[in-house]
Parts: sequence; structure tokens; C-alpha cells
Amino acid sequence: MPDAGMPPVIGVIGGSGLYDIPGLSDVAWRSVESPFGKASDALLFGSLDGQPIVFLPRHGRGHPLPPDALNYRANIDALKRCGVTDIISVSAVGSLKPELTPGTFVLVDQFIDRTFARKKSFFGEGLVAHVSMADPVCGRMTEPLAEALEELGIPHSRGGTYMVMEGPQFSTRAESHLYRSWGCDVIGMTNMPEGKLAREAEMCYATVAMVTDFDCWHEDHDHVTVDQVIKVLLANADKARALIRQVAPKLAQRRESCSKGCHTALDTAVITHPDHRDPDMIAKLDAVAGRALRAAKAE
Repeated sequence: MPDAGMPPVIGVIGGSGLYDIPGLSDVAWRSVESPFGKASDALLFGSLDGQPIVFLPRHGRGHPLPPDALNYRANIDALKRCGVTDIISVSAVGSLKPELTPGTFVLVDQFIDRTFARKKSFFGEGLVAHVSMADPVCGRMTEPLAEALEELGIPHSRGGTYMVMEGPQFSTRAESHLYRSWGCDVIGMTNMPEGKLAREAEMCYATVAMVTDFDCWHEDHDHVTVDQVIKVLLANADKARALIRQVAPKLAQRRESCSKGCHTALDTAVITHPDHRDPDMIAKLDAVAGRALRAAKAE
């Protein structure tokens, strides 16, 4: 949890097309070790007008990692070890709504997690925790992100449900129509279990979903070329960089822990009695859950 009077440290997870953030000062790429394995890449440390920024390219620089092979636990743990308190997760998505055209940014507020082959929790046998995911993104971060998008003139939608599929293949047409019938707004492959792990790590988390194309439900889908998708992808990445520069000063204004409870999410989540907690698990969770575990030990 950030100390009173101390500014937040903003973490940015870059999706497809976003592999760096130009314009940072005092920059350095550093590898960060995690007990959960290897993160997607080294982390880029820098600042924007004095605001600390830590950037992680989700797929690695040059995009060598597919979404189903990402070490989500190592990524979140590494960011936590660097002092990150607030995460802006940027993700390329397909649209499931006709009004969400390519180039639109969606400030997601709900997820449907249909992934099945990923490790989704830092906790497990020997140390059990159940965090609330009723509101999976930090509501406190939505307002400054929306303000920044408005100021930049970037078309956006405030709120929306992100359907997270396993991948790496795209949907069948039948699946695409099914997800539309569920009321989903966009579809992608990366923001779960990322968001769940951020909550377990007591970090504020917000998703900016950047629409690159319509999913295969759309009648014009088959006429879209790879070149057209890449063109939108790169344009979205440029807009995402502008968004980060615009929103950082707004997020920097927070001086207390999260008013929505993100930084204390484990206070009511850890269920294993202190006398029965696995010491090896406690050591492994030193960054992710150290605050809550130390507090419980002190009681």
C-alpha cells in the first residue's frame, strides 16, 4: 500500500503494437526476477514530469510470446516488486458491437473469463485466498482515463464487457454470435487472469481496450485485410502513448491508498489460519501479499 503523502507508481502493460513508451526521462530497461518464473520482458523504468512509470510489453519486444504462453503471474509479481501501485492495461481487441468501430477505445468495467489453460492465482494449497472480483477494475481510475481520452479527442466508450478467450486462434462465427448474445462488447485474449492477479496483488487495475477490427460476426469481416488491421493497430498504439502521457499527471494526484479498496483487497480474502500457512508459500508471496500476511502475523 502506498504511504500517505507518497505519489503512486504507474505501471503500464502494453498490448499488441505497444512495445515501448517514447518521451520518458531517466529511462532504463531492467530485468526483474520473480519466484513465479520469467516475466514477458525486461521492464522499462522512467518518469513523466516526475511521475514514476514502469512499462512492461506484455508479449515482449517484437511480440515473440502468444497470449496463451504468457507468464501472467510473473508479470504482475515483477510489477509489484518494482513498487507499482496502479496498472493501466492496454489491449488490442475485436469489436462485438456495430457502434464500436475500429479505432475506438473502450474503458472496460466487466469481464467474462473463458480462458482455461492458465494459472489464475498466486495462492493455492497451503495458503488459500478468495478475492472479490464483482468489480474487476478500479473505479477510481476510470474518471481520469475518460477525461484524458476526451481531451485528446479519441473516440471511446465508458464501460463495456470484455470477453476473454483462450486463443491463440480467433473465434468461430458461431462463438462470435454467442458472445454477442451474452451482451459482450469486445473480445480479446489477454486481460484474464491478468486482472484477477492484479487484484490479488492489491494493485489498482484498469483496462483500455483498443478496437482493431470487427470480430467474425460482422458481414464485412472477410473483406478486412491484414494490412488494414495492422494499420489500425499501429494508429491505436500511437493514441495509447498519447493517452498515457495525458493521464499520468491526473493519476499522480492521489496521495492516499485507493478509495475503492484495491490496496487492501486481501484484508478479507486470506482464509487459511496463520498457524496452518505454508512457509514456502509465504516466502513466495512476499511481494504480492506481504502487507496482508505481515499484518495477520502481528495480530
